[in-house]
Formats: sequence, structure tokens, C-alpha cells
Amino acid sequence: MLAVAENLVKRGDNVRFVTGSRYADKVAAMGATYLPLPAEADFDDRNLLASFPERAKLKGVAAAAFDIEKVFARPGRSQYDTLIAALDAHPADIVLVDPLFVGAIVMLAHPRSARPAIGMCSVIPLAIDSSDTAPFGMGLQPARLFNRQRNAALAAVNRRLMARAHQLINDVHRDVHGRDMPGTLTDWGRRADAIIQFSVPSFEYPRSDMPANLHFTGPLSTTVSAAPLPDWWSDLDGSRPVVHVTQGTVANFDYDQVIAPTLSALADEDVLIVVATGGRPLDTLPPLPANARAATYLPYDELLPRTSVYVTNGGYGGVQYALRYGVPIVATGGKEDKPEVGARVAWSGVGRRIRTERPSPRALRRNILAVLNDPRYRQASQRIAADMAAASGFAGLAAIVDQLVTARAQADSPLRPAPLGTRSTSA
Repeated sequence: MLAVAENLVKRGDNVRFVTGSRYADKVAAMGATYLPLPAEADFDDRNLLASFPERAKLKGVAAAAFDIEKVFARPGRSQYDTLIAALDAHPADIVLVDPLFVGAIVMLAHPRSARPAIGMCSVIPLAIDSSDTAPFGMGLQPARLFNRQRNAALAAVNRRLMARAHQLINDVHRDVHGRDMPGTLTDWGRRADAIIQFSVPSFEYPRSDMPANLHFTGPLSTTVSAAPLPDWWSDLDGSRPVVHVTQGTVANFDYDQVIAPTLSALADEDVLIVVATGGRPLDTLPPLPANARAATYLPYDELLPRTSVYVTNGGYGGVQYALRYGVPIVATGGKEDKPEVGARVAWSGVGRRIRTERPSPRALRRNILAVLNDPRYRQASQRIAADMAAASGFAGLAAIVDQLVTARAQADSPLRPAPLGTRSTSA
């Protein structure tokens, strides 16, 4: 979403960004206006365990249900109130949100004549309900046999698991609109004015019921990383394959999940292991073997063209970044959307998936070396890289924004002034 805002600012739009306080400086630096969320909706996503220690023991669908309820559903009313106050103060032409900003779901039920356009920017795998896919969060690929029957049975189970979170959102919806919320949390994008999916169809499951408002733009580019080159950069001289391992910037507090076992797995292999801590100090890392190098941040546009395998706990943004450069992937398990990302890595053929959140060094070694030595994985990743290179990117997003704003302006009667300000975007 920062990349969305940055590109909109660059083209001259007036952008206001509603988000958590940890991003205030980044929003201001790009020239957008920062609008704070109230305290009850302002989480530090880098360490959700500090706010919800009970989350640590949960896995799979239970973890997803917990996150939906505690992290996304409960702040829904305060998010909605923040949006309404911002729009009352300064009307906007369009509101762009991530899929789990519940306040926008509530705002969507207002008549189109009384609200700006709402675009769902899908920064996670496509989450819409479909008879052709298992419920989002289960991390299950389409089945070869009896797929729809399986999905229908799983959907019934999922409705029970998500009932409490759905009820919380529905209570807010009834309080504001006097009626129940139509559909489910994961399916609200079908009612949005547009879904902008930051990937390509070849990395997404085919569905016979794809909505007409869905647009694949490919991943967005933001400012090239300003991370300095570390003093060991010359070691990336091509003499050894480079295996890059990271746990991203959110789930990176427990190195035993991916980084530590990868270091153990490859310590005796003729590869160069490159670790990025996502901002954590280097002295928090376990001891590095002789063939490992580390930095807090690395310039991905310089690193990935030199990378042979990308090892990750499944963050969607990092996976899309690696695929832009045709890098094959080993993805481990985890919470949030990570099971869905890993499932698509395996389904698309761009790499291997290890289902557990804490894989053993032996399992990591076996899968990393398989991806490194089998050209099929890189070939599949390069095919997706070609699709991404041909995708519309920000130009596609901008065209969708302009189309929605123009359609609204044309629909407004000249006898009734439109409740819109100058071209303005809220993210």
C-alpha cells in the first residue's frame, strides 16, 4: 500500500493515508498526508504476540480465525469512523484499501451516490469465495477429484470457525446500516467497485466464477531500495550459488522458524547463504557458518538477480518480488496468509512448499537442494517473471482509478452537485 500511495503522489494526486503509527514517517516522506488510526486499531504488525500472546499456540485455520477476530474484526468500527471523519473533512474520489480493512466493508453498504469509489488492493493471495477453491486460510490447492464437493464441505466447516469474527463485523454493519452484512469477510471484494490483484493469473488458482471487477496488474514497484551494499558484497561473485533466506519484517522474531535451520542445513554445502533480518540487529542472529553473510536490509533489485534460491516463510510481497526476477522459491509454513502463499508456490511449480512453521534442517536441505538442482523450478519461475514483465503495473492501477472516478462524475446529475472534492485518494 505504501507503493500504491507513493506512485499516486508521483503522478500528482492528493493522497491521504490512514494507517498505523509505525508508518507515519514513511507516509510523510513520500508526500502523502498521514491520518492516524485510533489506538484500538493501531497494532504493530512486527510483533503481534506483544498484543496477543495467546496467538503463539495457534496454527492453521485456528490461527486464521483468531487473527480475523482480534486483529481485523474488532477494530472495524473505529476504522469506519476514522474513514467517515476523514471524508467529511475532505471528500475523496476513491478509497483504496487492503482486503482486511473492515471499515471499508461497512462503508461499502452506503449508496454509491453517497460514497466515493472503493477499490480493494489485494496484497495477499486472492481471497474471494469460490466453488473451485477451498476456503481462504486453509492452504489447500484445488483437488484433482471431487474438488467442488470437497470445497463445499470445507466451506461449511469454515463458516463455523469464522462465525464469531463474522458476527463482530455484522454487529457493526447492523449498527450503521440497520441490516446484515451481505456475504462473507473474504468475499466482500466482489461488491467493491474494483479488485486490484498485485500478481498475475499464472500465480493464482483458476476459478470459473471470477468476478468481472477483478484486475490483475502484477506487483507494484516502489522506490529502489536505498539499503547500502554491505562490505561483503564482493563475495557475490558468481563462484557459488546464492541462497537468500529471510523471514520478512513481520514474523521475524523467532529465527528458529526459517533462518537458523537454513543456516544449519547449508553450513557444509558449496553455496553462499545470504540472510536479511528485516531490520533486527545482526547480533540477534545465531552464529553464522563460514559460508553465510548477513545484513539488516539488502537492495533486492541488486540481490535477486544474483540469487539461485529464495527461502522464505511465505510473505506475499517478498515472493512476488522474487518471482519478478525469476528466482525459484522454498516456502515454509506460518500464520496470516502464508499457508496460501506456500500452496501457490507449489501449485504454480515455482518452488517447493514445506508445510510446517518450524522445518528441520534436514527437510530444508533436501528441498533447497532440489530446487537448486532441478531446472524445472527456475523455468516455471521465469515464465511467471515474463508474465509480470508484461503486466500493467501501476499504469493499470492508475487506469482503474481514473475509470472509476470518471464513471462517478458522469453518473452525477448536473442538477445535483457531486459530494466530491478535487482529485483525491484515501488509502
